[in-house]
Amino acid sequence: MLTILLALCCGIALAQDKPATPPQTTTATTTAATDPIIVAAGDVTIRQSEFENAIKTLPPEYQQFAQGSGKKQFAEDYLRMKMLAAQGFKENLQNDPEVTQQLNLMRENLVANAELQKMEKAIQLSDADLQALYEKNKNEYEQVKARHILIAFKGSPAAQAGKKELTEDEAKAKAEAIKKKIEGGASFEELAKTESDDKGSGGRGGDLGAFSRGQMVQEFEQAAFSAKPGEIVGPIRTQYGYHIIKVESHETTPFAQVKETLAKRERQRKLQESLETMKKNANPTFNEAYFTPPPPPAAPKMEAAPTPTSKPATETKKPAAQTKKSSEKKKS
Repeated sequence: MLTILLALCCGIALAQDKPATPPQTTTATTTAATDPIIVAAGDVTIRQSEFENAIKTLPPEYQQFAQGSGKKQFAEDYLRMKMLAAQGFKENLQNDPEVTQQLNLMRENLVANAELQKMEKAIQLSDADLQALYEKNKNEYEQVKARHILIAFKGSPAAQAGKKELTEDEAKAKAEAIKKKIEGGASFEELAKTESDDKGSGGRGGDLGAFSRGQMVQEFEQAAFSAKPGEIVGPIRTQYGYHIIKVESHETTPFAQVKETLAKRERQRKLQESLETMKKNANPTFNEAYFTPPPPPAAPKMEAAPTPTSKPATETKKPAAQTKKSSEKKKS
């Protein structure tokens, strides 16, 4: 499968997550039992350790295929690559200027990725550091569980087909009337089922479940996260209409559940910071003349309109019938 072979070559050269694992050197003590030859073709042999290390260089989406149902197919692709490489070495293609340039680029890329991994491993994050970061950004892990009743107005994406369209004032007045009924003891859930234009949540008594910041439109989010459990707020206007919101609870995802994600994000942030510092300390300069984008292409010139004549072209000639009559008149 050619695509797998290309993925192998690209994976070795350009893997961004980790550098390729070099094939293990077979020593004199290696036996057929511990590291058998699994493919042989002419002068080319492939041992199990080399083959398995080659699989590790593949992108994750290919590794599963090459380790499972596609193992034989990948072995054929890998053998094809090895045979082509062996022939290329016989023809001294490794010294071709273009090939040498590509090999140098691949080598630098692998070393760069190894250095990147080394820098990342050197970043130490204690539990205390992560706990402090969690507390500082605790609002990111806050969730609200709420219900709502939506009254849509004309032009709203939630407007129901076949239902009378309300103006904004009418929708707001209806929402205010519903809120008064709830404050008077009416069931929020039952009114959501009969009155809400959000039919999805309406069928569940207005239940929206739990949501985090950034999941709702800004006006709705601000009202819901500001309200106390048990509080009913609104009408709140959004692009969908007017909302009556009942906040049921505020919850915060525990530190233990977000610790790993938090550590990964912070490690990446510190790594990026280190890279920026490295670049800044090197004081790079760029040839701006070379990197300046070219000017946009000039707009095509419009052809000049023809100069209008004093008379339309159709008036410069007399009709054929009139010309004939004139000649007959001259003869007479």
